[in-house]
Amino acid sequence: MFAPVMSSLTSALFFESAEEVFRRVHREIKPRTPVPPLAVEYKAFANADSHVRLENGRIEVKITDLLAQAPPHVTEALAHILLGKLYRKPAAPQYDHRYRLYLNRKDVRHKIDESRRTRGRKHHLPAQGEVHNLEEIFESLNQTHFGGMMVRPALGWSHVRSRTRLGHFDPSHGMIIISRLFDDPKAPKLALEYVMYHEMLHLHYPVLHTGTRRCVHSKDFKAHEKQFPQFEEAKKLLKKMW
Repeated sequence: MFAPVMSSLTSALFFESAEEVFRRVHREIKPRTPVPPLAVEYKAFANADSHVRLENGRIEVKITDLLAQAPPHVTEALAHILLGKLYRKPAAPQYDHRYRLYLNRKDVRHKIDESRRTRGRKHHLPAQGEVHNLEEIFESLNQTHFGGMMVRPALGWSHVRSRTRLGHFDPSHGMIIISRLFDDPKAPKLALEYVMYHEMLHLHYPVLHTGTRRCVHSKDFKAHEKQFPQFEEAKKLLKKMW
C-alpha cells in the first residue's frame, strides 16, 4: 500500500535539479535560515573535486563534471557533505558512506583515472638529478628485488625538497616522483633506495577497493616491504631526516 507514495518521492527526487537538491538540503541543515542565492556549476576538474563557498551572501557550488550523471541520491549526499563543511556541521555518516560507495565503483574510478591522465599534468624535474639518477636507482632495485621484470614507469624529482611527501606513485600517469630532498650528497643513499623500493611496491601491488574502503598498503605489500635489506635502519634514517 505504500508503493505509490515511495514511487512519487523517488520520482520527485529524480527530477530535482542540482540547485534544487542543494536548496532542499540547505533547509534541512539550517531550517530557520532563509536559503541564500545559490548556484551549482559542473566543472572539468582533473580530479573528482567539488567545492563550496559563501561570498557576498551567495553560495557557489562547483562540482566535478564526473558527477554530472550521478544518481540523485549521490548528489544529495554530496550536498550534505559540502554544506556541512560550509556551516561546520559534519554530514551524517550515511551520506559520506553513500558518496564514497559511488566513487569506489569500478566504472567511476575508471573515469576518474582517465580524467587525471588527460586533464592533469605532473610537475616534476628530470630523473637525472644533481647527485643521483632515478633511472639507475630503479633499475638496480629492479634487478636485485624483482628479477628485472618490473616495467620502468616515468621517473622524476619533485620541484620542492618535501619532508612530508618523500615519494609517491601516480597510477594515472604511470609515474614515480621522489622528493628532491634525497638528491643531496648529505642524504643517505639507503634512505633514497628504500623510498624508491616502497613506491615500486605500489606499482607491484595496486590499490584494493572494497565497498567504501580503499586499501593502499595490503598485507602482501607490508610483508614484501619488510624484505628490503636494512629495513629497520632505513626507517630510522627517514625519521632522522624528518
